[in-house]
Amino acid sequence: MKALRFNRFGDLSVLRIQELPTPQIGNDEVLLRIHAASINPSDVKNVQGHMEGTTLPRTPGRDFAGVVVNGPPELTGKEVFGTGGDIGFTRDGSHAEFIVVSAQGVALKPKQLSMEEAASVGVNYLAAYIGLVQRAGVRNGEVVLVTGASGGVGTAVIQLARWKGARVIAVDRRILPPDKLREQGIDLQIDVSSQDYEAMIRQVREFTSGNGANIAFDCVGGPLFEPCLRSLGQSGRQVNIVSVGTRGVSFDLTDFFHRQLTLYGVDTRAYDTVASAEILKQLTSGFESGALRPAQVVSRYSLDQAVEAYREVNSGAKGKVVLT
Repeated sequence: MKALRFNRFGDLSVLRIQELPTPQIGNDEVLLRIHAASINPSDVKNVQGHMEGTTLPRTPGRDFAGVVVNGPPELTGKEVFGTGGDIGFTRDGSHAEFIVVSAQGVALKPKQLSMEEAASVGVNYLAAYIGLVQRAGVRNGEVVLVTGASGGVGTAVIQLARWKGARVIAVDRRILPPDKLREQGIDLQIDVSSQDYEAMIRQVREFTSGNGANIAFDCVGGPLFEPCLRSLGQSGRQVNIVSVGTRGVSFDLTDFFHRQLTLYGVDTRAYDTVASAEILKQLTSGFESGALRPAQVVSRYSLDQAVEAYREVNSGAKGKVVLT
């Protein structure tokens, strides 16, 4: 089979398409023929040596959609999708013609989604669900503030929040026209391109009649970390998944405990294919009803063009880049 491989860390020139034996399954495993696999920024960082714990040589790739060609009878021939913080790092990933994962590490593909769309769900919705639903416990009627709202995780958080009956404040440097706001279910958008974070806090307070947001899902971190905390109301919860620009942040600890705030950190790498599949199964009804939508696919490449596809992601693609 063909597979994208790297034997050492470095720039994207270390990637090569190689011919490898088709992997053999063990007990309670499935062999998938990959029909589509998206490329995440973390896949690029993995090749560049910025992700911890990766063993070499390795086939990268976390998200996938395909057909089970060998495994338990009840799964053989089924269209499935999945993701995992183990594949692409400590075991070979999805940027290949075939992959072996645990039989419990796949979820049946939502019927309404194409293979490309299903392959674009994984990491983004995994982070959104863990943070918003499992950790912060979003409830109907609450106000959710999302930073980096136009990004992959940000858009997934917005859709999940609306699905759970929450109101949404979208914070970003990219401003959407009114029709797009209605389409995405955004109740208030805040432009932070000027980096006037005091104005952001005032707008949140005005929107919530002085109460503050119930949840802040911060997809940016760095300079937005403290403004998000200050935008929360009493007993507010904040989720952080990354820190852009700087890893060190500061905040008023006395204010933090007086307002009884809670901080949650989310790392999707801690969720292998089995744990991830359980979450994808929880999301399936949302995709089948149309309440949830995958990220837009902006580019498609063959596996032979994988290096070019990685370069597009590395340059900041606005949407999903998919290998087919």
